[in-house]
Amino acid sequence: MGNHTTISAADTAESSIVPISGRMYRVEVRTLPSRDDTRGAALLRQAKRRRIGLSDVSTAKLYLIQGDLSKAQLDLIVNELLVDPVFERATIGATEPKSGEVCIEVHPLPGVMDPAAQSVQDAVFSLTGIRAHVSTGMRYDMHGLTESDATLLAEQTLANTVIHAIHTSPFHPETLPSGHEHSFQLRHVAIRDLSDEQLTKLSRDAHLFLSLTEMQRIRSYYQDAGREPTDIELETLAQTWSEHCVHKTLKSTVSYRESRDGEPTDTSRLKNRPGHTINADGSVTIENLLKSTIATATFELMDDGVDWALSVFKDNAGIVAFDDENAVCIKVETHNHPSAIEPYGGAATGIGGCIRDVIGTGLSAKPIASTDVFCVSFPNDTSVPAGCIAPKRTLEQIVAGVRDYGNRMGIPTVNGAVYFDERFVANPLVFCGSIGIMPCDLTEGEAQPGDLIVALGGRTGRDGIHGATFSSAELTDTHADEFGHAVQIGNAIEEKRVLDAIMRARDEHDAPLFSAITDCGAGGFSSAVGEMGEKLGANVQLENAPLKYAGLSYTEIWISEAQERMVLAVPKEKLDALQAICDEEQVELAVLGTFGNEHKELVLSYRGTEVGRLAMSLLHDGIPMPTRDAVWNAKAPLIHRATQIPAFGDALQSLLSHPNIASKHWIIRQYDHEVQGNVTTRPLVGPALRGPGDASIVNPVPERTESTDRGIAIGCGLQIGMGDPSRGGDPYLMALAGIDECVRNLVCVGADPSRIAILDNFCWPSCNDAESMGWLVRACEGCYDAAKAYRTPFVSGKDSLNNQFTTDDGRTIRIPPTLLITGLGIVPSIAKSITMDAKLAGNVLVLVGTPATAMGGSHAQTVLGGVCADVSMPAVDLQKLPARAHAVADMIAKGLVRSCHDVSDGGLLCAITEMLIAGSTKHAPIGFEMACDVASIDPFALAFAETPGLYVMEIEPEHLDACRSLADELHVLGTLNSSGSLVWSQQSVDENVEELASIWRSPLNWSQADPQLV
Repeated sequence: MGNHTTISAADTAESSIVPISGRMYRVEVRTLPSRDDTRGAALLRQAKRRRIGLSDVSTAKLYLIQGDLSKAQLDLIVNELLVDPVFERATIGATEPKSGEVCIEVHPLPGVMDPAAQSVQDAVFSLTGIRAHVSTGMRYDMHGLTESDATLLAEQTLANTVIHAIHTSPFHPETLPSGHEHSFQLRHVAIRDLSDEQLTKLSRDAHLFLSLTEMQRIRSYYQDAGREPTDIELETLAQTWSEHCVHKTLKSTVSYRESRDGEPTDTSRLKNRPGHTINADGSVTIENLLKSTIATATFELMDDGVDWALSVFKDNAGIVAFDDENAVCIKVETHNHPSAIEPYGGAATGIGGCIRDVIGTGLSAKPIASTDVFCVSFPNDTSVPAGCIAPKRTLEQIVAGVRDYGNRMGIPTVNGAVYFDERFVANPLVFCGSIGIMPCDLTEGEAQPGDLIVALGGRTGRDGIHGATFSSAELTDTHADEFGHAVQIGNAIEEKRVLDAIMRARDEHDAPLFSAITDCGAGGFSSAVGEMGEKLGANVQLENAPLKYAGLSYTEIWISEAQERMVLAVPKEKLDALQAICDEEQVELAVLGTFGNEHKELVLSYRGTEVGRLAMSLLHDGIPMPTRDAVWNAKAPLIHRATQIPAFGDALQSLLSHPNIASKHWIIRQYDHEVQGNVTTRPLVGPALRGPGDASIVNPVPERTESTDRGIAIGCGLQIGMGDPSRGGDPYLMALAGIDECVRNLVCVGADPSRIAILDNFCWPSCNDAESMGWLVRACEGCYDAAKAYRTPFVSGKDSLNNQFTTDDGRTIRIPPTLLITGLGIVPSIAKSITMDAKLAGNVLVLVGTPATAMGGSHAQTVLGGVCADVSMPAVDLQKLPARAHAVADMIAKGLVRSCHDVSDGGLLCAITEMLIAGSTKHAPIGFEMACDVASIDPFALAFAETPGLYVMEIEPEHLDACRSLADELHVLGTLNSSGSLVWSQQSVDENVEELASIWRSPLNWSQADPQLV
């Protein structure tokens, strides 16, 4: 790879942009006729699934190279860089389509990040010493289609017109597009004399997305100051005050009321909770909802002996102690709105940004594992509103985005989930998480007066403008057109180089070469510098920022969220050492200014002109926090008699084929679990590696020498069905059940329940109405109660609270309230960890806990349709369930358990089936005969209820009495055998495990992304 240009504080924006000159060359790289064209084969499968009559296709990779290159240099580039001579051949120039072929080419739009092109540019410079400009594309020569049909196929499968151009003939421009130098003009925005109506219009039209109260606060500030704001000041305030950055809904004061069937209910249970005041009329005033629930639970636990939570709610990621020398940090975020517009780029930059959160925590952690959870509509959903992408394509592309970014950075993706609901059709949820390891003495960093503001990594472009404010807005059918500029395309290779440079800068000297570090997240330099300089002030020279191309205004430079950039506070005397490392790692470094000034202000200049000056106190403390009304109207439990109970075997097959329960192996196997060599329990377990593991285990410090095999377990809990008010659910129960499921998943692999840290991620429809806000209050109260009961501190979190979509005909599609709980637990001994696959014929399966008859929130209720006798919501017993988790963990630690699996989606019978599928192979089948002693439970509820707190364990018969002594509610379910069948004679169940596995792996209503992966 070639060296990047080094930018110093004295360099200008113009000097970082090389003018385009030289001849344009087009190179087409095709697979040899004797080799398989895998891209063409994939497109043929896509066309077949869409019933499009594509008969044949050939593909070519395209490289447009402009530069002062000789023929010999071009040949060197082609032969040494672009072509694998074993598999490929190259053609210089544009070949004409053959008779009967339709040529379709896909190229990135001007200004869209092209990571492959950037890598080629660097390599060309390394080979030739010439700064060429490169753009890449793909060509598809199709047979059997008209041009219009071929274009339609390209729009559906090959391109996203938000970021791609589709050409129907070979694209060979005379020159590559380039930016034009921005004509500097300081702009002010008239605000002091605007009416409230005009303020509201300005907020929306300028994509500020601030409330009227917030706009009034800004108007008042500038009226007092006697001047109008500059455009960059207004944009800085909008970014800093955005819902995405400041979480003002969760931090608001809430006036909360409860009722049941319209009658007020007693709220006295909340009277002793910090931040809660019971009013005379029975309403509750909650001061700062987040602080009074989730944060309070954590700090109360820390005051009560949880001393291993080292840093919570104050850094990019939460930090917990791993051992005496090392700490582990974890962060999970969402990237929903960008993924709705451009799923691949949105998901890729989602995981890339979360990885940077870990790199930017304390004095930097090394990322060692990633997680992802996706909520999408059903793949066969045909009712897709205008302006939205088909769910199947959305899922394929968000999987690919996370896959490519994580695999290319060399970070294993070890845990996740996928949940399907038709209400996610316009607002897919993309949760991405990252886990890192760091020395215990480097968990805190703080910028010092006089430190240089240093930017490392990718250059700044127009991509990502208004990302923070866009993420805080409601989507509509025009969002792709209106917010295309907010789409970001990541470059994992660039981020890997940045990571390597930062790790060296942290470790290779007596002390780190920087005082503090953070990533350029939402808001770009605005958020990074604004946060780091909150206590000191900062002076920034915007012309020093390296640019991808000319034409950016000073405001765009400041707020752009272009990817792979970190900001460091660097003592002046350490700059040369840092520069040397960056030169060796081919990472661009730029000095943007200094931290600290007399009045603790943010001072922005561009080419010697001051363009913005804001008090840090206004930015961080000046926002008027709202007071919101919240109402929860509970419904009486819904109980009815079932009209018909289906055959249990048929019900089991229907549930196993549901996308929420069916195997996700086609996704999981696209991720690299072996890179870094630290994953000891993987997402797929069992002898055939097809079982859905409850959690993964990572050995974060494999090179340490102390006599311990301690590890960390990573799992999650997601109980949307329990919390959906439109289907009888309660968000309070969703929080309890989600934390319970997360804890159980970790305990099932051997984690210590007394050393589990959790994270919350709220994804909600708009909270502007009191009902939706009431759901949020219920969920937060549930988080408080469950965290206290399980003694699991929240160490970090994130929210996304405007996930609804207005269609072109005026309908509003709101996602169901969604709370993801992610957990990180300490595994005292990796050697004693277990997995969920059934191990040995003759062992018994036992159920720990007793199922309820309540079927509310279960998949049986929704999938089987009206067959459940009791569809009220099951209770979550916070008096029993934490103790049960400790009992199960104790049994595992004592070596009494061979396998363990939590009962969740689909209920007990699905859990047993998954254990059998995981433990069986065609040559060594595992079967099970049910002989249950839970006679007091309705058989249908026993089989399919999703009661929280239940575990299925495999134990050797001789350990049964020892396990009974440790668990109060332990029921023998039956005995494993080698028959390869699941038998429950009392309910006429006799199912072949391999046939169940086939149904589970290939459900009829699942459109597989690639049959070769199934």
